[in-house]
Amino acid sequence: MAMEGRFHYYEGYNMKEVTFPERVMHELGIETLFVSNASGGMNPDFEIGDLMIIDDHINFFPEHPLRGKNFPTGPRFPDMHEAYDKQLRDLADEIAKEKDIHIKHGVYVGVQGPTFETPAEYRMYRILGGDAVGMSTVPEVIVARHSGIKVFGISIITDLGGFDVPVEVSHEEVQIAANAAQPKMTEIMREMIRRS
Repeated sequence: MAMEGRFHYYEGYNMKEVTFPERVMHELGIETLFVSNASGGMNPDFEIGDLMIIDDHINFFPEHPLRGKNFPTGPRFPDMHEAYDKQLRDLADEIAKEKDIHIKHGVYVGVQGPTFETPAEYRMYRILGGDAVGMSTVPEVIVARHSGIKVFGISIITDLGGFDVPVEVSHEEVQIAANAAQPKMTEIMREMIRRS
């Protein structure tokens, strides 16, 4: 199953709507979820166009996707110590090395949007342990894990923030950077699927 795009919280959908596709995936028997996103990099080692394998996330959404009656797909308080599957991350590293694709690793900060971050917000998220920030992914991953679905996540770094010189960013620039890096990401994911 492949999705073209996703539902974003900032578009006015509630968390049950944002994560409904993952509930459907569970019912269809899907065991592994690959998620990708465009995100702002705040790690000084990052450059626009970098691919960042998501090792972990920090949830800054104001509504939790598991709030309310517990779905019987998982426990009331699901463990999130390995939200992003270690074996899948290792496999992606191996494939990227074989194909000479330069990748980074980091922590993704999920925020509601729809504004891009202020320089102060970028710096705050960096201090708290984030490497990249975006407006998606975290709710879907939480519900996937609650449903017993393994997750692999990757971010395309489409803009940079939180440094000494503020950088203005537009949605169009983000799309251009994402489109340029997408073939490398697709190559890694396609090979991961082939080997799984």
